[in-house]
Amino acid sequence: MVKDGKGGAKTLTGLNFEEKVDFIDLLKGIKGYTVQKSGRKAGLEVYFDGKLVARAFKKHDFYRFLEENNIDWKGIISKKLLPDDALLVIIRETLFIIEVKYQQVAGSVDEKLQTCDFKRKQYLKLVQALELKVEYVYVFNDWFKDPSYKDVLDYINSVNCHYKFNELPLTWLGLPSGKNK
Repeated sequence: MVKDGKGGAKTLTGLNFEEKVDFIDLLKGIKGYTVQKSGRKAGLEVYFDGKLVARAFKKHDFYRFLEENNIDWKGIISKKLLPDDALLVIIRETLFIIEVKYQQVAGSVDEKLQTCDFKRKQYLKLVQALELKVEYVYVFNDWFKDPSYKDVLDYINSVNCHYKFNELPLTWLGLPSGKNK
């Protein structure tokens, strides 16, 4: 994806992530996508060309979604996990847990990256009754391309979690590509 659709073929194929990014704002900025609060339902509804394609949840909204589906999380896991962003892609019947990690200096994020397997399994337990799949994905900036992260990146892949650098391709999520601007 090219920022502001300038350069290249001006096509929008993914979501560019930068420091302090808002996932929903990125979607809203892609032609064809609209996002709106859903009446009595938790989270936000994501539409492409007027067709509902996903539902988006932040932090506690995800638990309102579980309540909406008569799922008592306290009987399934012992402590709430609060996702940065959770995106239920309807056609894929898949809940994507999206964690954005943007670093410019060394910090405490290193050990947190090693928790994706545990968290993915916890989310799987929570949505098992809904027969949803769960994909856990980190979106990293270039900081994490440093060779010192090789082992952790290998680990993330080995436990069926994912990572992307700087963008999250819409088609990877199972969402329609944006339209040319």
